[in-house]
Amino acid sequence: MATLAFASLKLNPDLLSNLATLGYNSMTPVQAQSLPQVLAGNDLIVRAKTGSGKTAAFALGALQCLDVARIEVQVLVLCPTRELSDQVSREIRQLGRSIDNIKLLTLCGGTPLRPQRESLIRGAHIVVGTPGRIEDHIRKGHLTFAAIKLVVLDEADRMLDMGFQPTIDLIVDSVTVEHQTLLFSATYPDAIEQLATRVMQTPVSVDVAHNEDSISEVFYLVEQESERIDVLEKVLLHYQLDTALVFCTTKRQTEEIAESLRKRGFSALSINGDLEQRDRDSRLVRFTNKSLCVLVATDVAARGLDIDELELVVNFHVARDLDGHTHRIGRTGRAGKSGVACTLVHEKERNKLKQLSESLGRTLKISEAPLTSDTIIPLKPAMVTLELSGGRKNKIRPGDVLGALTASKKLASSDVGNIKVTDNATFIAVRRELGNEALDILGNEKVKGRRFRIRKI
Repeated sequence: MATLAFASLKLNPDLLSNLATLGYNSMTPVQAQSLPQVLAGNDLIVRAKTGSGKTAAFALGALQCLDVARIEVQVLVLCPTRELSDQVSREIRQLGRSIDNIKLLTLCGGTPLRPQRESLIRGAHIVVGTPGRIEDHIRKGHLTFAAIKLVVLDEADRMLDMGFQPTIDLIVDSVTVEHQTLLFSATYPDAIEQLATRVMQTPVSVDVAHNEDSISEVFYLVEQESERIDVLEKVLLHYQLDTALVFCTTKRQTEEIAESLRKRGFSALSINGDLEQRDRDSRLVRFTNKSLCVLVATDVAARGLDIDELELVVNFHVARDLDGHTHRIGRTGRAGKSGVACTLVHEKERNKLKQLSESLGRTLKISEAPLTSDTIIPLKPAMVTLELSGGRKNKIRPGDVLGALTASKKLASSDVGNIKVTDNATFIAVRRELGNEALDILGNEKVKGRRFRIRKI
C-alpha cells in the first residue's frame, strides 16, 4: 500500500496542525486502512499487533467526532488494564492538545471511587477505563451514555481472556443510543467473532499483516529441565541487549527466575499479580526507563505493558497456544523497529513446537548455532530512575523537572531520559553515572516553587 499523509484525510485543521508538530506525517498501515473507515462512521474490526499505531487510529476518530460544547460522555474506550488505559489516555491528550477544553477521565480500579464519581459529576467528553471499574460506575448511576457517539474495545482478545465478557456485555447493553463501535484485537479467536456479532452492525474488517520480518525468531534446545535457567543466562549474555522481557507460566516462576538471574549478576525483577499496584508501577517504570534490564513476567502481568523499544523477548517455556505465542513475541519488533524473540524448548515440548509450526503455516526449527558471548558479565542498566514525591496534582510537568535538573549546568538535557508524571509522583530516568548528581540537585532545587522528597528506586 502506498504511504498516505494524514493531510489527505478530512480531519479538523487543528488536529492536522498538531500532528505535523508531533512529527506525524505519514500514516502507518493500520492507520491508512482504518482511519478513513472510522471517519466515515463505520463499525470496524481491526486485527493488528500492539505498536502498530492503532491507538492513533481510534484516538483521531474520537477527537474528530467530539462536540466540545456539550460536556457529556461522547466517547468510551475500554482497555484490559490500568497501564494500557493510562497509555491510551496520554496519547489521546497529546493528539488532542490543540483543541481547547477537552475533558478526559481515566477510570480504573486501584483508586477510590469517590474522586472518580466527583469528576464524572463535573462532566467529561471522553472516558477511558477498565471494564470492571466502568461497570461499577454504571451500576451506581455515576456514568450514563445518553450522548455517546463512539465505543472502542481496545485489545478485545485480552479482555475476553481475562474473563470480562459478561462485564463487556453489560456495558454495551447500557449504551442504548445509536453509536459507532470499533474493535481492536491482535488475534481473532472465535470469541472475538461472537463478540463482534453481538455488539456491531455490519462491521468493516481490517487485517494488517504482522510485520514478521522485523522480528528475528530463534528456538533453543534445553536438554535437561534443570538446565533451563542456564540456557536463559546464555541467551541474555549472547544478545547483550538493554531490555529483555522473559515470559513464564506461574507467579512463583517469575520470582524464582528473577532471583536466580540476580544471583548471576543480572539486573532483574519479577512482575506478577501478587504485587501491590505501587510496586508494579515502579517496576514497569524502571523497565521502561532502561534502569532495569530484565523483567520476568506472566502473560497476565505483562498485559498493558507498552514499550516501544523492547529489544528481546524470551519464552522460558513454549506458549500454551498460538494466540499466547503471538502476543508474547509481538512485544518486540514494534512500530517498524527490529527485535529478537527466543523460545526455550525442552525435548518434551517438541510436540508443542510442531503444533505451533502447523498453526503458523511455517517451519519452526531449533537452532543448531552455539550460544556464545564475548563476555560473562551481564550488562548494567544504562539509566537509573528517581522518584519525586509530587505529580500532576501538584501541577508538575516534565519540563519543570527537566528545567530544575539542567539549570545548574551540571546535567544536560541529553543526560535525562523519560520523565513520567503520575497523579502523586514523578519518575525520572537519568544516565547511571549521573544518578547521584541528579539526586543532589532535586534534593536541593525547588520544582514548581517547592521542594519535594526525592529517592532512587
